[in-house]
Amino acid sequence: MNTQRVHPVDEVLPMRQLLTFGLQHVLVMYAGAVAVPLILGSAMGLTSAQIILLINANLLTSGVATLIQTLGFWKFGARLPLIQGCSFIALAPMVMIGKDFGLSQIFGAVIAAGFITIALAPVFSRLLRYFPPVVIGSLITIIGVSLMPAAAIWLGGGNPGAADFGSPANLLLGLTTVSVTLVIYARFNGFIGNLSVLIGLFVGSLIAAACGMTHFSRVSEAAWFEMSAPMAFGAPQFSLGPILIMTLAMLVIMAETTGNCLAIGKLTGKQTTQITLGNAFRADGLSTMLGGLFNSFPYNAFTQNTGLIALSNVKSRFVVAAAGAIMVLMGMFPKLGALIAAVPTPVLGGCAIVMFGMTTVAGIQELSRVQFEGTRNAIIVAVSVSVGVLPMSFPPLFEHVGSTLKLVLDSGIFLGAITAILLNVLLNNEKESTDSVGVSAAE
Repeated sequence: MNTQRVHPVDEVLPMRQLLTFGLQHVLVMYAGAVAVPLILGSAMGLTSAQIILLINANLLTSGVATLIQTLGFWKFGARLPLIQGCSFIALAPMVMIGKDFGLSQIFGAVIAAGFITIALAPVFSRLLRYFPPVVIGSLITIIGVSLMPAAAIWLGGGNPGAADFGSPANLLLGLTTVSVTLVIYARFNGFIGNLSVLIGLFVGSLIAAACGMTHFSRVSEAAWFEMSAPMAFGAPQFSLGPILIMTLAMLVIMAETTGNCLAIGKLTGKQTTQITLGNAFRADGLSTMLGGLFNSFPYNAFTQNTGLIALSNVKSRFVVAAAGAIMVLMGMFPKLGALIAAVPTPVLGGCAIVMFGMTTVAGIQELSRVQFEGTRNAIIVAVSVSVGVLPMSFPPLFEHVGSTLKLVLDSGIFLGAITAILLNVLLNNEKESTDSVGVSAAE
């Protein structure tokens, strides 16, 4: 009789738990998921109907991308609990391409860059040997800290230019959500305790509705069913310049995917291997190609949800696959998407404070396993974390550099990873740099 225990990542939970935990993931990432098509559509001067089309297409393909990454097939998909969404890294390059070349060139560049990502996956995955624990711990810490501005913006109301941004009502609503989340997490165990974020979101939304701080008018206005047709804006067009710009963005995305895979691997106890990374990159590339074909954009794992896994301790990739299925339904049934969009941003901000902090704690825990006495690891962590938070600490810092270089410098995760890798290679000897690697090259 085979009594081998299933790894928590591969555990299939009962349907009720799959759906509720999956919904919790969707609620956490929804605001970020719709931001890229909303900002791009506004920058391109698209009509409201066209922007809605982009949002629905984005939700549909985000769900498909999540299913590919979590369930996997052949050499595609990390088979880890990674929820996928449109990457903010690609937003600025897409706006630049769109204004100079048009929307069709954006989709063409996205498709081509996705194909190039698939081709580069085996090469890029070999860099895993340069991620020993000191680099991984620094990277996870940077991920957690760099998310906090998003939590602050949500807590204030979501729009820094709004008259009520940072109002006492918004702050009190967010802090109430934090309190409810913490009480549920501290007082209940098992299923209820793992739903602390979802319960916090629900209670916060009820309080907001009672105080007139949220509205459900968009639910009645939204269509019951709407399917986004491929190439709704015309056939994609391909030019060398836009493709090169988008490929550079995908290289930065691949670096962030590496950090996300390593972070999730540490949280779940599932070792991240060279094969895992290669499969994750291929999934990003395939999802990006599908995004370009179905009126959407490049994809990568959303770091917002890393903290949710740490907080809930629910590690099953099938939970995140359920979240992907919910997003597919949201893309086809706009009323469902409109209902979820009614969750007030201060409520999301309250939950984000807890979740993003848990991601930072995961990085600190990893660093606690690193030997500092008698090594140069302290200076590696000090400099790489400091460099990694620079773009978040003061965004105008790189305003005067070229647009191509700014694409790289604006990613704190990329900057921190490169700094940590280089310092580790330069300051630690070769044996220390490779023998202490917390991940393996093969399964």
